[in-house]
Amino acid sequence: MRRELAASRTEAQEAIAAGLVTVDGAPATKAATQVHAGQAVVVAAPPRRFVSRGGEKLDHALERFAVEVSGRRCLDAGVSTGGFTDCLLQRGAGSVLAYDVGYGQVHEKLRQDERVEVHERTNVRDLTPDDLASPRPDLLVADLSFISLASVLPVLRPLLRAPAEGIVLVKPQFEAERGQVGKGGVVRDPAVWRQCLRRVTDAALALDWRHLDLTASPLLGPAGNVEFLLYLGPDDAGAAAVDVEARVEAAVAEGAARRGAAR
Repeated sequence: MRRELAASRTEAQEAIAAGLVTVDGAPATKAATQVHAGQAVVVAAPPRRFVSRGGEKLDHALERFAVEVSGRRCLDAGVSTGGFTDCLLQRGAGSVLAYDVGYGQVHEKLRQDERVEVHERTNVRDLTPDDLASPRPDLLVADLSFISLASVLPVLRPLLRAPAEGIVLVKPQFEAERGQVGKGGVVRDPAVWRQCLRRVTDAALALDWRHLDLTASPLLGPAGNVEFLLYLGPDDAGAAAVDVEARVEAAVAEGAARRGAAR
C-alpha cells in the first residue's frame, strides 16, 4: 500500500492469495512477509471485472442459483471494498444499502454511485427494520468476518421484505469451534466444513428460508480457506422439498475439488 500497488489492505491480501505478487521475482505467499525498501515488488494486473475478488464469488452464485438482480433493492452486509455491491450494480440493481463495521474501505467508484448508500462504522447485528429507509430491501448479500452467520441471520431476516432472498458467504474459519481451526486460521477438514454448513442451514431453516442451495466459492479465501455460498429463498407454494443434506454433501465435495485444484 505504501508503494500504491493496492487500494486497500483487503485488495493487497487478495492479490497475494491469488498469486499475483512477486518480491524480487519470487512469489509472495504471505501478507506478513517483511519487504525492504530496495526490493522490487510487482503486482500482475489481470483484467478485473469488479473492485474486489468478492464480486467474482457473488457473480458465480448469482449464475448458479439463477437469481435476478435487475431493479431490486439490495442489502450488502459487510461491504468492505465493495465487490458484492459492484457485482449487484453491474447486474442492474436499483439500489444497494451497504453496511460495514469498518471505515474508509469502500471503493471510491461505489461511493460516487448514486445507487449506493454507504453506512460505515455500523454493526449489522445492531440494525432494526426502523433503521432502514423505505422501501426495505428484498435481496440480501453478506460477506462477514469474525462472526457466525448462524448468530447474525436472525437479525438480518426481519430487515427484508418479500420475496426476501439472500446469498451469503459461509466461511468455515468463522463458524467452526476454535479447536477445529488449524494453523494460519485455515479449516482443512471437510468434516468440519460439513458441520459448519449444517449449523448455518439449520439457522436458515428456523427462519423460514425453506428453499436452500449451496455451491463452493470459485475462489479460495485470502488465507487459502475453502468458502461456500448459500442461497436463501422463501418456501414457495408447491415447490418440491429441498434435500438439504444432499446439497451440503455436494458442496463439500465441490469444495474439496476446489482446494485440490488450487494446490
